[in-house]
Amino acid sequence: MEQKLQKFLAHAGIASRRGCELLIAQGRVTVNGVRAHIGQRIDPEKDRVRVDGREVRVPSGPKTYIALNKPPGYLSTVKDPLGRKTVMDLLDGVETRVYPVGRLDFDAMGLMLMTNDGELAFRLTHPAFEVRKRYVVEVDGPPDQKKLEMMLAGVRVGDRIVRVDSARFIPSQGRGRFEPTKIEIELHEGQKHVVKNVCRAVGYEPLKLMRVAIGPLKIGELPPGRWRRLTRREVRALRQAAGLEGEERDAIDDRTRRSKDSGHGTGS
Repeated sequence: MEQKLQKFLAHAGIASRRGCELLIAQGRVTVNGVRAHIGQRIDPEKDRVRVDGREVRVPSGPKTYIALNKPPGYLSTVKDPLGRKTVMDLLDGVETRVYPVGRLDFDAMGLMLMTNDGELAFRLTHPAFEVRKRYVVEVDGPPDQKKLEMMLAGVRVGDRIVRVDSARFIPSQGRGRFEPTKIEIELHEGQKHVVKNVCRAVGYEPLKLMRVAIGPLKIGELPPGRWRRLTRREVRALRQAAGLEGEERDAIDDRTRRSKDSGHGTGS
């Protein structure tokens, strides 16, 4: 059923209706790749709406939240025209249609949130809401505090200056003579390859990348290639981090409601 574009955006949690009209007027909203206009009507089932290049979805029905530990060798997309493996291939047993929130590189690993909660997905991926993601990256070369200071001060990545929110070296476990240097990096930027590019900008070549947290959601002991449903507590914490306090009670599907607060849901 068609509806006004600004109403659709407001329902998705992008901004107030007046704020959505401002976004449209600023040219930041497109419908099917074409710049939108105020008062435009869309069909949410057929039209692709993007704000600042990010797709906006408002799913119907109960909402589902899944944590997945993505292994290397999988694309962080729903489909691949070349037939390569995607994260959707790892969700055996998930009947609800969900989507990956943000992306991890093909060779990267770690935490991904899969959900049909469009308003939460938008806020977690848009840098304006400043929800931090935490990564552990292995790099070549010895620890150099000056390089971390450069990351914190800001480095040029393409045509932009990117600053990480925090960066620290992870102490070596001393298990091997040639153990790589590990850096824990937090940032709220969503730029493609941003963590790798920040490392390269200060003179480190990234060897291995793993995302370990999205806001308050942590990967914990979830094995690579496995998934679990989020607990009510985790959903509440994520929505609060995204500025959606108090709206999670009616959003969680029955299976998430039944999962225990310990964080050990069903996985496959």
